[in-house]
Amino acid sequence: MPKVSFTPNIQRHVLCPDTEAPGSSVREVLDNVFAENPRARSYVLDDQGGLRKHMTIFVDGETICDRVRLSDRVGPHGMIRVFQALSGG
Repeated sequence: MPKVSFTPNIQRHVLCPDTEAPGSSVREVLDNVFAENPRARSYVLDDQGGLRKHMTIFVDGETICDRVRLSDRVGPHGMIRVFQALSGG
């Protein structure tokens, strides 16, 4: 089952411990995670279900391509990492 990890920076704002969830795409896995944690969903995804502009997701170390539908594939032992994009000056 794919694993999902949220950075400590995100967890400062909303509780979302590392977990595992079934699915073969980023959307399927995250939908299963967010079914148990709707507050995390609203922090990571926008009202249309796409990835918020200040968020980034990596699957097995590669940035996802589809930020709208989250259709990128995830293997059965894949690792999804959810980051809050930070900027500075």
